[in-house]
This record gives sequence, C-alpha cells and structure tokens, in this order.
Amino acid sequence: MLNYDSIRHVKGESIFLDDFGAPAGTLHGAVFYSPEAHGKIISLDTSEAEKHPGVKAIITAKDIPGENQIGGIIQDEKLFADTEVEFIGEPVALVIADNPLAARKAAKKIKIEIVPLEVITDPKTAFEKGSLIIKQARVYSCGSTDEAWKNCDFIFKGTAETGGQEHLYLETQSALAIPLEGGSIKIISSTQNPTAIQRTAARVLAVSDNAIESEAMRLGGGFGGKEDQATAWAVMAALGCRITGKSVKIVLNRQEDMRLTGKRHPYVSDYKIGLSKGGKIISYEVVFYQNAGAAADLSPAILDRTLAHCTGSYFIPNVKAEGYSCKTNLPPNTAFRGFGGPQGMFVLEAAIFNAAEKMKMEPRVIQEINLLNEGDAFPYGQKTEFCKAKECWNEAKSKFDFDSVKRETDEFNEANKLFKKGFAVMPVCFGISFTNTMLNQASSLVHVYADGSVSVSTGAVEMGQGVNMKLRQVAALTFGISVDKVKSEFTNTTRNANTSATAASSGADMNGNATKLACGEILSRLKNHYRRAAKLSENEPVEIENGYVISCGKKTDVTWERLTASAYRNRIDLSAHGFYATPKIYFDPRTNKGNPFAYHVYGTAVITVTLDCLRGTYEIDSVKAVHDFGKSINPVIDRSQAEGAVMQGIGWLTLEEVVHNEKGRLISDTLSAYKVPDIGFTPKKIEFLFLENNDRNAGVFNSKAIGEPPFMYGIAAYFALVNAVKAANKNSDVKISAPMTPEKAFMNIYGEKK
Repeated sequence: MLNYDSIRHVKGESIFLDDFGAPAGTLHGAVFYSPEAHGKIISLDTSEAEKHPGVKAIITAKDIPGENQIGGIIQDEKLFADTEVEFIGEPVALVIADNPLAARKAAKKIKIEIVPLEVITDPKTAFEKGSLIIKQARVYSCGSTDEAWKNCDFIFKGTAETGGQEHLYLETQSALAIPLEGGSIKIISSTQNPTAIQRTAARVLAVSDNAIESEAMRLGGGFGGKEDQATAWAVMAALGCRITGKSVKIVLNRQEDMRLTGKRHPYVSDYKIGLSKGGKIISYEVVFYQNAGAAADLSPAILDRTLAHCTGSYFIPNVKAEGYSCKTNLPPNTAFRGFGGPQGMFVLEAAIFNAAEKMKMEPRVIQEINLLNEGDAFPYGQKTEFCKAKECWNEAKSKFDFDSVKRETDEFNEANKLFKKGFAVMPVCFGISFTNTMLNQASSLVHVYADGSVSVSTGAVEMGQGVNMKLRQVAALTFGISVDKVKSEFTNTTRNANTSATAASSGADMNGNATKLACGEILSRLKNHYRRAAKLSENEPVEIENGYVISCGKKTDVTWERLTASAYRNRIDLSAHGFYATPKIYFDPRTNKGNPFAYHVYGTAVITVTLDCLRGTYEIDSVKAVHDFGKSINPVIDRSQAEGAVMQGIGWLTLEEVVHNEKGRLISDTLSAYKVPDIGFTPKKIEFLFLENNDRNAGVFNSKAIGEPPFMYGIAAYFALVNAVKAANKNSDVKISAPMTPEKAFMNIYGEKK
C-alpha cells in the first residue's frame, strides 16, 4: 500500500479534526471573550444568551470543579477570567449549543461590564513600570565585558526591534471531547502537546491523569502555535463534556484564532559591541526586552533560547546577555519556529551591520573573521563539537561566489536609478534539544503483526513536517523491510504516556531513536528465533535485507512474512516499547551553564533582492544556501522543510506585520490586513546544497534536525533590503526595525535624512 501523507493530502483524503465523524448529539462551543485589554469585571450577564434557541449551557469560572488554571511554566493563566481581564480575547465564558451558529449568536448576547485599567503594549514601558513575568533578569555571560571594552578599537551602540508573527496554520485551533465510561473523557485536538492537554484537563476537572485520554490525529500546521495554546480550547471542550454529559466540539474561525491566540514574541533590544581594527569582535553586551503578553505561557523558556543564541554563529570571548520577560496586555505570546533564537541572532547581525557601516567594511568580512571554530565555547559553557560553521561558509563562498554577487549588484545599481539590488549573507548555528533537560525524552510502541505489517506509535505529532514518514523509514531500515509495510499511528496518551511536545526540531530525533530501540528489540527476538529454527549458534550472523533473511552472508528463501508468522506460532513477543533520553545533556539554571544541546546545526545562506524605488515593493531574487543536514534519511522532506522554513523567516522580516493599537486591539486580524508570502512572492531561485557530513550525532542514523535552523536564513533578506535602500539613498537613516514592509522600505528611501 502507498501509505503516504503527501498522496492523501493531494487527493483530499487526509483526516483532520474537523473531518472526524463526531458522535451523534455532539454539542458545539463558542467562546465569549473580553472586549477590553485590561480591567476589573463588575458584572457578567448571561441571561439573554441562555434564552437563545439551542443553548444547552453557559460555562464560567464558577462552574470549574478543579483549578481555574492552565499555566504551564508559571501558574499565572486562568481558563476563564473571573475578577479581572488582562487582554482582548481572554476567555470569560463558553456557550454550549446544538450547533456552531447558535453558540456564536448566543455568545454575542452576553453582556459584561468592565472598569478599564491601564493598558501596556510595549515591553520597554512594561519594564519601566516593573510589569514583569519573572522579576529578576536572566543573564548569560562569559569573559568580562567590563574589562574588555578598553581593548576595543571601536565601540558601537544601537537598538534593534523585531515584530510578532502570526502562525497562520491552515487548520485553526480545534478540539473534540467525548465522554467515556466511568467518567473518563477522550479529547481529540489539534495540538503539538497531547500530554499537556491531558494533565491540564485533569487539573481543571479535578480528576487523575488516567481519566483523560488525549489524542492528536494530525495537524494542519502548528509552527509552535499549538504547543501550549491548543490547551485552552481542549480543556474547555472537556469541561463542557463533563457538565453536559455530551460530546463537545470547539473550532475557532480564522478571525477568532488570530484575535485570541498569541504570536511570535516581539523584542526591543539594546546592544553594545566592541571590535578591533581588523573586525574581530572582542566584547558584546545586549539587553533583550521580550514582549511576553499577559501571561507566561512559554516565554521564560523562549527567552532562555534567545540568550543561548545571542552570539549566533560567532565566537565572542566576552559576552553579557541580559533578558527580561515583560508582561503586557496582549494575548500571551508563545512558541514559534526558532523559539526565540531568531530574535537573538537578529540583534547581533544588526550590531555587525552597524559596525561594518561605521568602519567602512563589508559585514561579511566581520562575519567571516568571527565564525566559530572547533572547541570554541558558547556563553552557556558548551563547546562546539564537529563544528561546521566555517565549512558551510567556505562552501557557500566558493559555490555562490560572494565577490561576483557583490560585483553584479554594484553594476546593476550603477546602471539603474528606479530599481536597486541588495544582498546579504547569513551564517546559522542552532542548538538542537529542549532547553529544559527534562523534556528530552521520548517513547515508541512498536507492534509487528503475524502477517509482517508493522505499527509504530510515538509521541511525535504529524503537522506537515513529515515526521510520520521518517518514523516509518526508521522502522523499515531497522527491520530491513519496505517502508510500505509500516504504518504510523495517531499520537495518543494511552499508547505513549508522558510525552514531550513535538517541538524544538526534536520530534524525528527523539522519537526516531526510541523507535529504533523498540524495533531493535523485536529484531533481536526474530533473529534468535530463526537461529533456533535453523539450528545455528548464537554467534552465527543473521540479518534481514530487502524483506529476506540473510544467514551467514547468504540470502535464504525465508521472507520477512514467513519469519513473523513463524515467530507468532512459536509464541515470540512481537511488540516492544522503546524509550530514549537524549544523552550527555545537562543545564544548571542557577549558573546558566551546561551542555543543553545534543548537537548544533550549521549553515550559510546568501539572499539577493530587487527593490522598486518608486513603490517600495521588492522581489526576493534568490536564496542560496549550504546547509548541514547531517546524513539525511529523507532528502526530499528535508529540502522541502528547509525551503519552507526560510520562506517563513523571510515573511517574518518583510511582509508580516502584527499591529495592535494603543488599546491592545489587534488591527491585523484578517488576511486582508495581515500579509504572508504567497506564490508570487516566492524567490525566483531557491537552492539548498547538502553539506557532506558523516559525523556522529544524536540524530537517528546520524541525520540532523531540520525544522527550525533554516528559518534564520531569512535574516539575510532583511539586511539585503537595507542594503538596497542604502543603494537608493546613501544618506538614509534606516532604523533597524523588522519587518521591512514595502511601506517602511519606501519611507526609508524618502524619509528623514541624516
């Protein structure tokens, strides 16, 4: 059977949550949320909504049997606001009705009286007012910046800003809760983290974890937006199920999803950088003001990764990176591809750009001089191992000829007045593992059936990244059989307990290694069974290749199917549970030192753009990269993930602008107001070259994670556009504030002069 997700997607046969056949009599929920960004709740009137036809229940905080709390890292986020609201979109009540339309209409009849309080939307303002998620700063450091400044020939200061980003997954937040016998509830939801939903629902409903079965079928995209923020809607559905005794389904529409959920964290960051005359970075200080929104969500962990990646792909001997998670009156911001890493890297690239301009140097000269070498230490103490920073740079420099790109750009700009080109180079170094060591664990349950077919169940959630296919490949490669014999099951907490979220680019690594261990255990039993049947000694080699038993180096007529059937008849266990905990990683949050990452991924990209000086619009001409894929087990998936990641990174830094007004209301809450890269914006050329790499690492079969690292290449698009603006107006005082929308590009050309 051709059991491929890609084929099912194209044929329209893939089943997502809203396609699932809900039980007869399923009720539907609609959320009533705060219309104010901050204020005290004086009254809540649901009387008119209760009278609306089809309404079965209206649930508020007082109806919660357990804790009114869904916070993860910090317990600071209520399921339903009860006395105070802290952002527009904060859930206040859930209307349960016969159908979605009735529920939505009834929700509009709920009346709430709120006394407004001060609204804060800017992280620096929040910092100045002492509005912080965590009161103390997080600090990563090495060397002594205080001592190092006197050794610098040049010192520059500046500020860099990065905006938010809407996840815009195709499938909006959705959940279905189904009552089971004995008071248990099954929750099917569009989540990257089924275990978080299980635990949180149990806490809110005041039941044990085993009373909640949590399942994720497959997601129509996640990008981090369903790691933590899928929880609220799933728990609401479970609460509605408990109160009504019926199945309850909640599916947000697009505008609700955009209004009610958090985004990528905006940052405002101040930096100070010191260099030698030759361009060597001697000292670097940076303060990150992270806009966390109204609750912690995953902000502290995201800030840690920002700090961990503040030096990017460079070795800097003296660093002090300070970070504050600032509480504002916006929806809690959350995980997004890169998990804070891109925000940290962007600031250093801005500092290098500023220094290069003042020192009359090319930024790529400073970049190249400071690239990581083998054994260099990061500010958090870990040293590079199998460092590919310079190898990727040199390969890209050779293959794509940076000097020719520079020459061609200059020649074009000399010959054209109304169009200007720009280019920039971006090296990437990204650590792979959860920064919270505890989360670096995974399990896999593998069944081999008597007919030779294989079932693999893990904690990995398929959301378009191809993890199911990779896990099937792991099983097939381990067993020596065709991948068509292997099926990936939906992720379910009754099959795999205590799962970590599918995030941090670690889904294939950890779950793949767990699957390899489980398959290896079954394979060992099958080999021993064959030896006994063939009267071989335990030392005589037996392998399985291409579906046949290979005994003592010779192919036999025993097929995989014959072997599994025989093993079943002889009462051999054909099931195994594999558990994998990433080895050799640790981190001490008290000292902010350790080895938090299993390995690092490297790469270098050059991006060229063409700017229309009359309109401010632009095209991305090309994206060319040399990327450290490790030993890829599926080059097609890896290449597509790299291309998708870099396009999402380019979108974040160019077209995608999240806008709130001073009252905390999201202005860009429709797809007519929020722009993402479409097919017409796609670069004319995208080229990813695989760096030859057979080094041993923690990825399964020496592959490397692919989901997040290429996202950071998009930073080059921003600085390529800045260079194009400077080519149009050399006196332009470009404020380093992303995204560089066409409007900003235009104003930077024709706005205030130095």
